[in-house]
Amino acid sequence: MKPSDPQVAQRALGMAGAAAVGLLLAVQARINGALGARMDDGIAAGLISFTCGFAVLLAASLLIPRARRGFRNLTAALREPGGLRPWQCLGGVCGGYLVFTQGMAATALGVAMFTVAVVAGQVSSGLVVDRLGLGPAGPQRVTPARLVGAVLAVVAVLISVSAQLGGAQASWLVLLPALAGVGLGWQAAVNGRMKQAADSAVFASMVNFGIGMAALALAFAVEVLVRGLPEFPADGWLYTGGFLGIFVIGGSVALVRYTGVLLLGLGMIAGQLVGALLLDVFAPATQDGIATSTVVGVLLTLVAVGVAAMPDRAGRGARRLPR
Repeated sequence: MKPSDPQVAQRALGMAGAAAVGLLLAVQARINGALGARMDDGIAAGLISFTCGFAVLLAASLLIPRARRGFRNLTAALREPGGLRPWQCLGGVCGGYLVFTQGMAATALGVAMFTVAVVAGQVSSGLVVDRLGLGPAGPQRVTPARLVGAVLAVVAVLISVSAQLGGAQASWLVLLPALAGVGLGWQAAVNGRMKQAADSAVFASMVNFGIGMAALALAFAVEVLVRGLPEFPADGWLYTGGFLGIFVIGGSVALVRYTGVLLLGLGMIAGQLVGALLLDVFAPATQDGIATSTVVGVLLTLVAVGVAAMPDRAGRGARRLPR
């Protein structure tokens, strides 16, 4: 491909957008993490985040004409022979499952190992989902550059959190976040398909939040029966994570058709690591300082994204971006 090829420009802009989404995700993770810690309940914090996001998107879907047409468009796509399948509307379950695994396994494994497992599952899923063409960008070959970039990303995240690994030991629980990472890749693909069918990123995001909210509400109901209701803190800023999640989900839904699932995931991982580093510099949650390994890992992640984004010259004429 020539540098002036519109596909190259669109993909570059898409990856820049993915990195921006990752930055927002880092801020959201800090807020939701603080809420979960104050409540001592990660599932409740996730449910609050999803509920706030769903409420805003539901209102927007009722007010914006294009979003209002999304329900009709989605219904027609589900009824059309060979069209969208009902299971392709369930991507939000994966977001709910990720929050559930945070409550189940993050403490036992440690946040560092949990993060590595999620990223490993996410990039592996991205390669497979792109190869099968499940996302709106269509089938994409597993080129050496994409494979090397995916492996580098996992190594980079491992390096960036190595200072936090300490005495953490792997166990069967590592399968839970790895499966959550696999789900994130699938979620990006089906959410992109749903947006394409509904012709509205707002409506597609609303459905995603609604499905995730329902899954977390079920988990929370079971938890309440076992533990009782948690205490809700009074600080208003702790409840803003869901509003940032609107831009995280909405951005990924809109961008995946330009980047594919793997590059979207890598761009978001890079943005999230950079965002976490900036938060540690300007708004540190602890006084531990920033480890050199964290900086090295962030830089290596950016290299991984660049490698994975190298043009597929052998298959450049085999696919085109969808209209």
